[in-house]
Amino acid sequence: MKTSEIKKGMRIRLANGWYGTMKDNTRFTTRFVEVEGIFTEIGSVYSHDIVAVQTPTGWKDVVHTDKELKWKQVI
Repeated sequence: MKTSEIKKGMRIRLANGWYGTMKDNTRFTTRFVEVEGIFTEIGSVYSHDIVAVQTPTGWKDVVHTDKELKWKQVI
């Protein structure tokens, strides 16, 4: 699944192991997510930090675009 296919309300897993709920439908390098970590907070998350998405059939890995992978190297 691509990060552009992730819609508002979908559950995601981040690279650091935390989970969250998508809060927007944009297709930028950052996405607006309610992250459930040490505290539950809403904020921006880099799209290259999203590693999996929960679907009705289970968790699917995210395939990142070349632009996202390049941006990850910059950061």
